[in-house]
Amino acid sequence: MKPLAHRTLFISGASRGIGLAIALRAARDGANVAIAAKTAEPHLKLPGTIFTAAKEIEAAGGKALPIMCDIRSEEQVYAAVEQTVKAFGGVDICVNNASAIQLTGTLETPMKKYDLMHQVNARGTFLVSQACLPHLLQSRHAPHILNLAPPLSMKPRWFGPHVAYTMAKYGMSMCVLGMAEEFHGRVAVNALWPKTTIATAAVNMLGGDDMMRASRKPEIMADAAHAIFTKGRDCTGNFFIDEDVLRAEGVEDLTSYAVDPNVAPLPDFFVD
Repeated sequence: MKPLAHRTLFISGASRGIGLAIALRAARDGANVAIAAKTAEPHLKLPGTIFTAAKEIEAAGGKALPIMCDIRSEEQVYAAVEQTVKAFGGVDICVNNASAIQLTGTLETPMKKYDLMHQVNARGTFLVSQACLPHLLQSRHAPHILNLAPPLSMKPRWFGPHVAYTMAKYGMSMCVLGMAEEFHGRVAVNALWPKTTIATAAVNMLGGDDMMRASRKPEIMADAAHAIFTKGRDCTGNFFIDEDVLRAEGVEDLTSYAVDPNVAPLPDFFVD
């Protein structure tokens, strides 16, 4: 039996990008995946909806539950988790993938954007974790919370250019620090962050074709996440980097993850 067979994952923002890649990797093991995301109708510029994601997950060998959910809404999040439990009997893994980004300085950041980033990143991660935790604590497997969040650093270089965004992302990281301690020995809580930029819609928006060619595919994050999920609940409180996780698993050649193997990968934010 494959490691994640019959386990249930609740993934925020899983209609595309890294969230969908993690879902598909779990689906290949025969996992159940709740896709909690806002995109129910096709977007003009962004690929994928909760329904197209569900089809891909089921084609990969998993069971999918598409749920339209705005993680800024306490009512919607708790309802989505309850719907997942009703469909699959519980929750074994919670992935806080949904995130908002605005790389602007203090004077250029509208409060509407500040609020969005903090509501989705920091508050949304706390809320989704809070809603999943009662079920994770009852899991018969090794339950996990995985936040797609950077390692904590107080270096000014990570704050100066975009303090509002950094604060919001570090809010996700602080959830790892705190919850790993609070639930030590009961639920594993870790962070995963890419060493290089990942070819997602956000990266395409920020840097276009050049930045996409210098990025790695979302599958590198999915494979790293899968490796983390197969560890016990005592593997907790870590700020993992995707490349380091895979090298520890014996993967030496990472060229298959490159969008363009002829272009040197571009380091991501928050990676020294």
